[in-house]
Order: sequence, then C-alpha cells, then structure tokens
Amino acid sequence: MDRQRRPGSSAEPKAKPKMGFTMGLNMLLLLTMVATNILSLYHLSSTIQTTKKPPAPVPVPDHLLHQLNTIRATINHLTRLPPSAADSSTKAAVFTTTSPPDLLLHSQLSPIATSCHNHPDLLHRYMDYTPFSPCPPDSDELAESLILHGCHPLPRRRCFSKTPPKPTSSLSHNSFAPSLPDQNVIWHKYNCKSFSCLVRSNPKLGFNLSGEATRFMSYNDELDLPVLQLLHIAKAANSVLRLGIDVGGGTGTFAARMKLYNVTIVTTTMNLGAPYNEVVALRGLVPLHVPLQQRFPVFDGVVDLVRCGHAVNRWIPLTAMEFLLYDVDRVLRGGGYLLLDHFFSKGVDLDKLYAPLIGKLGYKKVKWATGNKANSKNAEVYLTALLQK
Repeated sequence: MDRQRRPGSSAEPKAKPKMGFTMGLNMLLLLTMVATNILSLYHLSSTIQTTKKPPAPVPVPDHLLHQLNTIRATINHLTRLPPSAADSSTKAAVFTTTSPPDLLLHSQLSPIATSCHNHPDLLHRYMDYTPFSPCPPDSDELAESLILHGCHPLPRRRCFSKTPPKPTSSLSHNSFAPSLPDQNVIWHKYNCKSFSCLVRSNPKLGFNLSGEATRFMSYNDELDLPVLQLLHIAKAANSVLRLGIDVGGGTGTFAARMKLYNVTIVTTTMNLGAPYNEVVALRGLVPLHVPLQQRFPVFDGVVDLVRCGHAVNRWIPLTAMEFLLYDVDRVLRGGGYLLLDHFFSKGVDLDKLYAPLIGKLGYKKVKWATGNKANSKNAEVYLTALLQK
C-alpha cells in the first residue's frame, strides 16, 4: 500500500530549483537591460556635452544672391528666345542669332556688366545699330534707362553720337553766366525745349543761374554751411581743399562756387527729365554721368572733399547707402571731409538707422545740425553734417 505524500517529502522540492533558476535568469536579464540603458544614456549625455555645436550657416552675401538672380534672369530670357535656324539645340546658337552683332563682338573684348543682362531687351535695343553710322535717335534715353537699372558702365559702341546742329561758336568761362545757350542742347528727348521753359516750370531745378549765384554763400540757419565757412574750417585744421566730388550735384552750382576759390569739384549727375549733364559742361565744369549705386571712378584716397546733396536721402535703400558711404571713405584722403548737406529722413530713422550708420565711419564730427523739414507729412528732418576722416 503506497504511503501518502506529505509536505516536505522528497518528491515536492524537485520543482523549487527550476523555479528559482527561472527567476534568477529573469533578474539577470533585467539587470543587464537596465545597465545597458544606463550606459547608453551616459554615453549619449557625454557625447552631447563634449561634441561642439555645429557652426551656424554663413548667410549668403547680397551680391551673390543678386548674381544668382541675374544668371537666372539671363537663362530665362535665353530660353524664351526663338531657336536658331542653323542649330536650335544649343543656347549659344540662340544667343548668336538674336543678339546684335556688336554686342557679341564687344563681349569678346570686355565683359558686359552683370546687371545689363537683367534687362536684355533694353540692352539689345541699345546695341542694335549700324556700325560706323550715326547712332539711333533714342540712344540717350536707352542709355539713361540702362544706367538707372544698374547697367553701368555701358558697353562701348562704334557709332557717331548726335550733336546739336548749330551750337554756339564760343562758350563763356563764367560759371554763373546770366543765360545758357539753347542751341547747345538736343531738346527732342525733353518736355521743355528751352532753358526758359525749365526755369518757368520749376525755378528750383538749378537752371536759373541768376538765382544760383547766391547759393552756398549765405547763412540762414544751423543747416547751412556757406563755402567761406567751410574753407575757414579746413584752413584752421591745416587741411587744404583742392579736389572733390559733388554726389548728385544737379547743375553743378557747388562745383561752380568752389571753382572761384581754386577748388576743383567734379559733379555726378543724371539727366532725369532735363539736361543736367549738358548744363554742368556748359558752365565749364566736369559732369560724371554715373548713378548713385555706381562706384566712384576715382582712385583711392585722392580727394579732399565729398559732398552729398539732396540726391542722397532716405529713399536710398539702407544697404546701398552703406556701400555709398564706404566708397566715399575709399576716395577720401586722411584729413579729408565728408559733407552731408541737407540729408533728409524720418526723425526716428535718423536716430535709429542713419546716425549709427554714419558713426561706423569713425569720423570726427566738425558739424552736426538737425532741423524739421517744413510741410512734411512723415515727420521728416534735415541733417547737415561735416565729418573729418
């Protein structure tokens, strides 16, 4: 007769080692998993702490973005041109058959300004002429439009520019002559056909030389800096004034006044609806037909004075203004002067934008005067500043 099994007999304990082994194995796996995670977290945290952050991406300069846009515009234009009859499979053939021959010839001798390719229609019209013949009648208008769009310097051409049919045989050496000869200007491209018409339409344009005779001579308020005072300031600082640039100088009155004191000033000006360049030349002065965004065609550190008149104002983009001021610094010699004459902007912009921008030059403030612009709806102010490099 089988004996009844009791608790604690030899048959029952056989299951306990198996259960204990399974639990031990699970605990070992759990500890291994925890240890592995802890090591992974430690490695990750130490890697984050020791690894340097990647440098911030370098912003693409504006001029590179402009060049990229120029390339895109040129490619888009070339793809829109009709294909060549000889070979429509290549863009070169398309360009050859549609571009004026002298444009292609000039591009082999000298590079065409990048901005010119942004306006291929204007550029092609400007270069579409018969060599060794009179230039097309709309040449001046096309040239002015291209320059204002940044296409400068313009490509050279092999045609004869039109001249006035019956110019005066002699010109006055007086820069403040009572009148200007109408017959020395080609008027067909302007609304007015005489200087008297220009004076009647707007006496402040600078074509009334009798009225211009008193400019830069009187002191009416803190914004004025008469020429005699400017010369006195330079003399007191042992800084001679001999050569200068008048940026956006209109009809050249500042240069004419300085000429009377043996100071040579060249005037940058554009023919915006009136013959400004012609008048500067008729007054016996040197006009430079260059836009505000163009680099001054002057060597580094050679001029004593740069004046920026009404043409330099808040309508110029801030970045373009910065490039303009640093180009002024490039051409000014040590001890030279920058004259901001009646620069206007919003009052808040002068304090927050333009004053810090001017301050970057590190020039000595010889004069800094501000005043409210009369009848301004935008809280505009004037600034006249004389700064010495």
